[in-house]
Amino acid sequence: MHKSLNSPEHQRLTTWLKSVREKHGMTMRDLAEKLDTPHSFVGKTEQGERRLDVVEFIQYCEALGVDPLEGLKEVMERTA
Repeated sequence: MHKSLNSPEHQRLTTWLKSVREKHGMTMRDLAEKLDTPHSFVGKTEQGERRLDVVEFIQYCEALGVDPLEGLKEVMERTA
């Protein structure tokens, strides 16, 4: 098993998270405020500098108003 931070799957996930945020018309600061985190948390996540654990991923998706399973499917479908 390789580190996921630089994997194609991780890159697809962060790209998906960013596209969902943008589709909802949210800035990184808007999302960070909903998550009660510094905006650098969102920036580092979207730039692939930081991984989300499972709980953080679910909270991130909830703040975006999207089902976390959509993100998992995005990663899984493209790796199958």
